[in-house]
Amino acid sequence: MARKKLKDIKGLTIEKVAAEGNCLGHDEEGRIVFVSHAAPGDVMDVRVVKKRKKFIQAAPEVIHTFSDLRQEPLCEHYGLCGGCKWQHLKYEHQVEFKTQVVRETMEHLGKIEIPEIPLALGSEKTEFYRNKMEFSFTNFRWLTKKEIASEENQDRRGLGFHIPGGFDKIIHVNKCWLQPDPSNAIRTAIDTFAKENEIPYYNVKFQEGHLRNVTIRTANTTGQIMVILQVFTDEEKWTLPLVDHLKAEFPEITSLYYVVNKKGNETIFDQELILHHGTPYIEETMEDLTYRVGPKSFYQTNSEQAYQLYSVTRDFAGLTGEEVVYDLYTGTGTIANFVAKKAKQVVGIEYVEAAIEDAKINSEINKVENTLFYAGDMKNVLTDEFAAKHPAPDVVITDPPRAGMDTEVVEMLLKLAPKRIVYVSCNPATQARDLNLLDVKYKVTKIQPVDMFPHTHHIENVVALELK
Repeated sequence: MARKKLKDIKGLTIEKVAAEGNCLGHDEEGRIVFVSHAAPGDVMDVRVVKKRKKFIQAAPEVIHTFSDLRQEPLCEHYGLCGGCKWQHLKYEHQVEFKTQVVRETMEHLGKIEIPEIPLALGSEKTEFYRNKMEFSFTNFRWLTKKEIASEENQDRRGLGFHIPGGFDKIIHVNKCWLQPDPSNAIRTAIDTFAKENEIPYYNVKFQEGHLRNVTIRTANTTGQIMVILQVFTDEEKWTLPLVDHLKAEFPEITSLYYVVNKKGNETIFDQELILHHGTPYIEETMEDLTYRVGPKSFYQTNSEQAYQLYSVTRDFAGLTGEEVVYDLYTGTGTIANFVAKKAKQVVGIEYVEAAIEDAKINSEINKVENTLFYAGDMKNVLTDEFAAKHPAPDVVITDPPRAGMDTEVVEMLLKLAPKRIVYVSCNPATQARDLNLLDVKYKVTKIQPVDMFPHTHHIENVVALELK
């Protein structure tokens, strides 16, 4: 039986911004209609993608009235690539909307008393602000409507981004506006050399081919560059000429790796990386600190906004030099080392062992002597036994992944009862959930959103909590 065709909605008025970068309006029956790539004030016909009892998911078809909040997107790939869904919105309004989303999330999901939330701290750079990008190869790239209509034979090899919702659908990128030079030039040179020399591109669906992925890291504060080429086979006759070409064409590359990854996914944390040229790390600086960033290291992808984020975190911590600080989910110790000069001692915990080794190195090269770092699953490390062996924390800084904190970790924080908690989050929804659990002992005193990712709906949020 054929599926019933969903009926389009005509003349929908877009009312406000909603979660996950969508906007919303209401149909004639009063149901919420979520629409991607829309702006409050638009009037449009929309194509219904998904229909549920309480809401409808839709996409724009024809815009009859354009919102005053709109601007012309910079990127030719806007609408296909999922990276910059808000590029059509003027940046000052992006910041306002992100602040609004944080406020509504805290009120509706947190269900706790909150102070006034100031405007999110905007990024000075709204283009070329990222220090890390990953691009995927494909031998069966996604074709645009224009290419399909041309009826010409198309070269299906490409190097670019996955289309949202399609693990095997990759669009070729001509220019990306997110990472500074020479990122675009390096990616183009790789693609050109590979095609000229008939190096096989990977097919993720059938798990075949050679060139799989390339990661480019550009240290915004030092200018150092790292390139990591990921391949699927051991065929050095394809790999070595390409990395040699990059070394010759781009002498500014200070760290050049390649890695053979035969797994079903592109993660390389469990793979051996081969340093082909240069130093095994690049460096970023922040105030008088230098951070080493290895090929497997995490570092905030907007270096300049990371400084804003950490400055707010340190300010909210209210350190005088006498406090013991626990830094949960410390990663490579960026926050731990950043606040260490204003603390008596900082104890960092992180589940990735390699990250903890980086954290120790970052303390060592910066002559920070009052940090201790431990590796392991947070809920298994932060226990009664751990607390008995270490001084009780006066302040806890926690910066968990998008999933938020495990309930065991929240319960341990309530048991430790530090006088202050600073909660840094890249997901206000899970942050609000955890704040609700902490509400039995803590009061939220300050909130400051920080925009790390212009042209996306993502927002970092810093919350200060005081023991009641």
